[in-house]
Amino acid sequence: MTATMMILIGLLALLLVAAAAIDIRTRTIPNGLNLAVALLAIPFWWASGIALWPDIALQIGLALVVFAAFAGFFALGAMGGGDVKLIGALALWLPWPALLAVLFLMSVAGAILTLVMVGRHRLLHAEGRPEIPYGVAIAAGGLWVITEPFLNHFGR
Repeated sequence: MTATMMILIGLLALLLVAAAAIDIRTRTIPNGLNLAVALLAIPFWWASGIALWPDIALQIGLALVVFAAFAGFFALGAMGGGDVKLIGALALWLPWPALLAVLFLMSVAGAILTLVMVGRHRLLHAEGRPEIPYGVAIAAGGLWVITEPFLNHFGR
């Protein structure tokens, strides 16, 4: 892995942490942050040396499929628009096996987060439905997958 790739992955990690922190505080993820995640995928592709065809085209296709699928959850009221944009932008970075890992880890983290937030909501006897900062779950899944090569040096 080149130094440029490591710097870009570090920037992605910082953006994911920022998305989670902002989502906890405001229950939104800014469009500018999602745009930064998406646009930084371009220099990452270049630094990775992947081919325009079919590799980058496949990345864009995967991201569009993920975005469309999660837009369905948005339409059902199960997810916010910023969450949908974040997972779509993150999908631009990841080959399909890593993307599947992120989706799995994100769903586990999201289930845990939802249980905690519903429990908190009930303890406080709050009105209405609790708002789940799902950006936290997306960031957790993304951070787990992008840091695994650095942290799991025993498996190599």
